[in-house]
Amino acid sequence: MVENYKNIELPAKYTPKKSEPYMCPQQLAYFYQLLTAQKEELLHDTDSTLSAVRIAEKTDTEGVGDESDSATFEQEITMNLRMSERDNNLLKKINAALERIENGSYGYSVVSGEEIGLSRMLARPLATMTVEEQEEYEKRK
Repeated sequence: MVENYKNIELPAKYTPKKSEPYMCPQQLAYFYQLLTAQKEELLHDTDSTLSAVRIAEKTDTEGVGDESDSATFEQEITMNLRMSERDNNLLKKINAALERIENGSYGYSVVSGEEIGLSRMLARPLATMTVEEQEEYEKRK
């Protein structure tokens, strides 16, 4: 494991720079803090979404309203469940990225082991492949 990136206090407005060594402790701290914040926000949003589903289900089961109201409630529940599923998939990707930070493989391709590149990681912190590998993967799909 790399120097303890979890305890590094970064300057306000810090952004990783290409002049720094690739995935140095400061860069790892930056991505760790970014992903952890996204995870916390997602967990909060997931709780809110599931609460909305429970409220909608309870309201619907109370038999209030007509068929149109019931259809609207069902549509709301379906939409909230889809959002929850999407959030769960994103949460899995964030957890996997945090695990890669922990084991020292973050920022490196899961296919070739090559550096993914700082620009790509800044644009897409959950990236697991280089641009070329991702394009090849999408062509094969």
